Amino acid sequence: METKQDMKPFPALPNFKFTIFNFQFPMRPDARTPGFTLIELLVVMAILALLVLLAQPRIMHWIVSSKEAALREDLLVLRKAIDQHYADKGKYPEALADLVSAKYIRAVPRDPFTESAETWVTVPAEGEETGTIDVKSGAQGTGSDGMAYKDW
Repeated sequence: METKQDMKPFPALPNFKFTIFNFQFPMRPDARTPGFTLIELLVVMAILALLVLLAQPRIMHWIVSSKEAALREDLLVLRKAIDQHYADKGKYPEALADLVSAKYIRAVPRDPFTESAETWVTVPAEGEETGTIDVKSGAQGTGSDGMAYKDW
């Protein structure tokens, strides 16, 4: 008579093996293979999708605010370079490229919203002065402070 220790939960089945690229994988039908079920994976994917949907508006706000900060900094750099050019040479630069050729800036920065260095809007000097007295963004839209980007 067999005791409880001698009894196995499943009858003894032969161990099957299959080979892929000369590596043998044992297949034991009497033991569960470790891993996740399809339902568990779907629940985790649903939770991750929900977290991404909740975080997406905040991420978009961070992107816009970082572009606004970059626009403010670029306008400040360009305006300082125009003022330095006027202080050194007694006249305003004819174009933003003149600031680069005179080595006041290394390159004309890209507008963060239009992603182009060609969309800057130059404000011509009035009266007897000639050249560019100010620069503004050519981007469409309104900033988080309610002011249009072209008026910054």
